[in-house]
Order: sequence, then structure tokens, then C-alpha cells
Amino acid sequence: MSAGVNLDDCPLSTDMKESSGASCDIPSVGELECVLYGGKKTCNHVDEVWPDLFLGDMSMAHDRYGLWKLGITHVLNAAHGKMCCQGSHDFYGTTVDYYGVPANDLPTFDLSPYFYPSAHYIHETLNIPNAKIFVHCAVGVSRSASLVLAYLMIYHHLSLMDAIKRVKENRWIFPNRGFLKQLRRLDATLRREKSVE
Repeated sequence: MSAGVNLDDCPLSTDMKESSGASCDIPSVGELECVLYGGKKTCNHVDEVWPDLFLGDMSMAHDRYGLWKLGITHVLNAAHGKMCCQGSHDFYGTTVDYYGVPANDLPTFDLSPYFYPSAHYIHETLNIPNAKIFVHCAVGVSRSASLVLAYLMIYHHLSLMDAIKRVKENRWIFPNRGFLKQLRRLDATLRREKSVE
């Protein structure tokens, strides 16, 4: 069990204490959920969770003036094509670059094929002088949060737990269990690659 996580004090049920076998030193889904459940339980329509990286919901995504005031130059929509989440190059015009990921917020949806392309898009954006990126889905706590976590893991070499803690400093997030399992597998893969190096 990870230091500082006491599942006996966690309000989640004990069936969440399983490990999917990715690695014995990667926290289980239940341990991750316990950390995610704790702390601040509210979030704004948009929060800056990393320098020039904003995470938020569809309300903010539809507020083109609000995005302009924040200086947003790029938008990554993790709910592309969904009725509630408008988004396209036409919607934002020529001043904002748009990238859409057609994800469903279901534990059975495989978000992992989008981890690296989305992380690359975020990374490339943040390397442009004065660029700011807004990553969103419908609520801004599961699909989009998972893509931001993957970015921090891939490009900033944070463990999944450290990435979660970093984002939670500024925003409440709660990726669904399927996404957490996929992120655990990513964590295990990145650790293996690092150990080989």
C-alpha cells in the first residue's frame, strides 16, 4: 500500500482494493480512487493545472469570449463529436487550433490509443511561445483529466500518483475506473522503459 493512503479510512467500498497486476509498486485502482475522492470536491468551469495548461468543462468550451480572455490558443476536446460538446475548427475560427478526441466516458471505452497523440499535441502546444491550451470534456473530471494525466506521465515523467496529486492541487478530478486501469498500464510501461534506459 502506498504511503499516506489508508484504505480503511477511505469511504469507498473494500472491493476497490484490488490490483490489476500492472506492478506491485503502482497503487491499485482502489488506492487511486481513495486519493481522488479526498480533498477538494468542487471545481470551476476552468482551472490551470500546469503552467499554461487549463482543464475544464463544456460550459467553458462554449464560451469563446472567456477562452479569448484567458489567452487560449489551442483546444483539445476529449468529447469530440458528442452532442453536448461542440467543437471544431469552424466553431473556434482561425485564432484557436482545435484537436478532437471522440471519447466516451465509460469504463469500457479504450482511451489509451489517444494517450500519446494527445500528450504530443499538448507538448507541442506548450513549446510554442505564449501558447495556452484548454483541455476539456463534458465535466472536465474524467476523459480530459485522463489525457492531462497521461501528458504529465509521458512528458514530465511523473508517476500516475504524482500526476494525480499535481492536478488535484488545482482541480478536483475523478477518471472512471476503466481509465484508471489504462493509466496504471501506462505507468507500468513507462517505468519499464525507464528501467531499461
